[in-house]
Amino acid sequence: MATVRTTYLGNLRTEAEHLQSGAKIITDAPTDNHGRGEAFSPTDLFAASYASCALTIIGIATQTHHFDIDGTVVETTKVMGENPRRIAELIVNFKFPHNNYSDKERKIIEGAIKGCPVASSLPEELKITRTLSFG
Repeated sequence: MATVRTTYLGNLRTEAEHLQSGAKIITDAPTDNHGRGEAFSPTDLFAASYASCALTIIGIATQTHHFDIDGTVVETTKVMGENPRRIAELIVNFKFPHNNYSDKERKIIEGAIKGCPVASSLPEELKITRTLSFG
């Protein structure tokens, strides 16, 4: 059974529906690739997927170890490559809400980031530049 049903709406726009919940996401081609840029592009969703996955896996780890990352923000920049057009790099900045995580907790966070299934599914040639800031 499918997880997502994606429908082409015309004019370089799609609608993806999560079949279990009914939640929907609209995509639009980016302005640098014939689109209007009025919604997430498919490559924006790729970048968002990486960040959401990493935060989810960190959240699972922090629940297990009884501390939280509530309020953490991840800013992700995708760098496009050419020939073929593709995402060549993700620049990912994790901004944690405070600076009082112990060394052990920071190691748990760093290990969880590396354990993200999306990250584990990416090709080795995709460069990922990560920074972690606390407080």
